[in-house]
Amino acid sequence: MKSFTTLISCAELRGLSGPLIVDCSFDLADTGAGERAYAAGHIPGAVYLHLDRDLCGPKTAADGSFRGRHPLPERDGFAALLRRLGLAAGRQVVAYDRQGGPYAARLWWMLRWLGHAQVAVLDGAWDGELSTDIPAATPSDWQPGPPLVGQIDAAALLKKLGRVRLIDARAAERFRGEVEPLDQAAGHIPGASHRFFKDNLGPDGRFKPAAQLRAEFQPLLAPFAADAVVHQCGSGVTACHNLLAMAHAGLGEPLGGLLYPGSWSEWSSDPARPIAKG
Repeated sequence: MKSFTTLISCAELRGLSGPLIVDCSFDLADTGAGERAYAAGHIPGAVYLHLDRDLCGPKTAADGSFRGRHPLPERDGFAALLRRLGLAAGRQVVAYDRQGGPYAARLWWMLRWLGHAQVAVLDGAWDGELSTDIPAATPSDWQPGPPLVGQIDAAALLKKLGRVRLIDARAAERFRGEVEPLDQAAGHIPGASHRFFKDNLGPDGRFKPAAQLRAEFQPLLAPFAADAVVHQCGSGVTACHNLLAMAHAGLGEPLGGLLYPGSWSEWSSDPARPIAKG
């Protein structure tokens, strides 16, 4: 059976047998909105994962330092959650949200972080019937494998500034430092280029064709080496949308680069780290 590793259409989803469908809908301004939308109606058979509760870990490290607004959870704990949902080796996972894919892309990246390649994001809005039934899960004995994606922390990134290609997925006005509604300081990491994650989508809400995405991303990558690309955003979520778009465009690992999970929320929390504007 064909597996999907980047995007999947509604028609392709209907043709699958036994996928694990995950609703990741979320709203930063109203953290309960996604869960309420799921309860009101979701793709039949879908389970719900909450960004703050399920796809993130503690915001404060053991040494008291701030890890960002949406740090990664502990790897083994997240694997245990997936076992409770019934994930099995080779089982196709389909993630979706109602916001154009950023939260679904976060789950896509995290499953690849646990070594599970058979995960795709629903391309565009679901066009079929909805259900309010909560599916019963059959726990599994699934175990994570070697990561299929890479990440970098703030200390390592600081040492590499000027020698990596940074791609920032936030809105342009936040990148330029004109406004900052969420984090402690305005601006961006020095040397970063801007690629708003919503620019990956066409007017119909679906991802742009692979060739178009490839043409749009390639100027952001040159002239750096394939292993010198770092994606970041406000808190390590929408950066995954850019990683997904690059993978869909055929610019995936290793060219797709690393995720900086702490992103601007962590970076800007330390006044000793450099900040650029404009």
